[in-house]
Amino acid sequence: MEQRRTALVIGGGIGGLTAAVALDRRGWSVTVVERAAALAPVGAGIALAPNAQRALDTIEVGDAVRATADWQGAGELRLPGGRRLARTDNAAAVRRFGGPVVVAHRAELVALLAARLPEGAVRTHATATLVDPGDPGPGGRPARVRIAVPDAAAADDGDNARADRTSNDGDTATATHTRTATDLELSADLVVAADGIHSAVRRAVFPGHPAPRYAGFTAWRFVVPAPDGVRGVAHETWGPGGVWGTVPLAGGRIYAYATAAVPAGGRAVDDERAELLRRFGAWHHPVPALLDAVGPAEVLRNDVYTAAAPPPAFHHGRVALLGDAVHPMTPNLGQGGCQAVEDAVVLAHEAAPDADLGAALAAYTRQRLPRTMEVVRRAERIGRLTTWRSRPACALRAGLMAATARLAPDLALRALDEIADWRPPAGTYAAGARGTRTAARREEQE
Repeated sequence: MEQRRTALVIGGGIGGLTAAVALDRRGWSVTVVERAAALAPVGAGIALAPNAQRALDTIEVGDAVRATADWQGAGELRLPGGRRLARTDNAAAVRRFGGPVVVAHRAELVALLAARLPEGAVRTHATATLVDPGDPGPGGRPARVRIAVPDAAAADDGDNARADRTSNDGDTATATHTRTATDLELSADLVVAADGIHSAVRRAVFPGHPAPRYAGFTAWRFVVPAPDGVRGVAHETWGPGGVWGTVPLAGGRIYAYATAAVPAGGRAVDDERAELLRRFGAWHHPVPALLDAVGPAEVLRNDVYTAAAPPPAFHHGRVALLGDAVHPMTPNLGQGGCQAVEDAVVLAHEAAPDADLGAALAAYTRQRLPRTMEVVRRAERIGRLTTWRSRPACALRAGLMAATARLAPDLALRALDEIADWRPPAGTYAAGARGTRTAARREEQE
């Protein structure tokens, strides 16, 4: 039996797991290495625009996501006192982009993706370090990665160990490991770096490339059961130097997020819930009710970073980078996770098991670099608008938003033109053909 090509995915987030599933379906033997002790992402929601859903459809995950997600009927843009500036709905998104926006819980999306990988494909509590990016040319050397594991997880079967893994279709993938103390060294035909904003792999392959820079604001997130009196309408409220967003999730839950223009690296003097109360506690309903419903330990805070400059490429040697590892972006378009999912399915499409890997990775860069950098720029422009503080500037911003909404309601979605209407290079089994759940829901909204 011909041995399958091996792929090592560094990072068990949404982008990394999507790449792992897509590559597994293409015939690769895939291992995912995640430094956390478990695939347990922080509790937050993720908006999946039509482009991301189509990408997930190519690996037959889209319908499962839609079945567990909340379908956003409408969205509103407001001011802190409650005045509504604009309103849009999913019917407008369907008209403009060919599909609706759904919002899922990140943990549930991760679970759906992980469940589609062969047993044993994910290795947690393991830190990966790229040793050699390898050479993708004919007969070129493989990439090498050192994996640090806790003492208790280290195998005790001698200096050299062979690990066999059987996939769902009965093929067996074999990797040879060289271990010193608690380190394993793995070789792979392809390494996928999905190791986040502060990617160690990116620094290793592009040491002179500028690191992501602070975007000028920080973000808070939490998920709570919907308090009494909180209806299921998504809204985003823009105030001086800050934004509050409320999004319904399936199962009667609410995903809330906020941003504020503050110096990087800050932390509340007491707790982050108290910080949110100080900044947003006097804003319109349901903001105070949501803050009353959340515990201090349930509020997550993260500084927001964006790409400082386009990278030289999205690949080097046998290494492909995707998601935040190569194009971190502000959350203002809701496209960070969506673009990572796109990256993953395009990479798998180009990297057929029998393809010339060098040519495949070059094609991946050609397709993904210009597109994602445009999304980075658009998101950053909107992010800068949210940091305006002065009363005249905020009044001007509100007036322009309200005028746009009156003249052409669908134009509120134009920031996603040529983004949300993207289609993957491979056909999607549920991209709108009659008889699918996607098509049925679309017809209902139309």
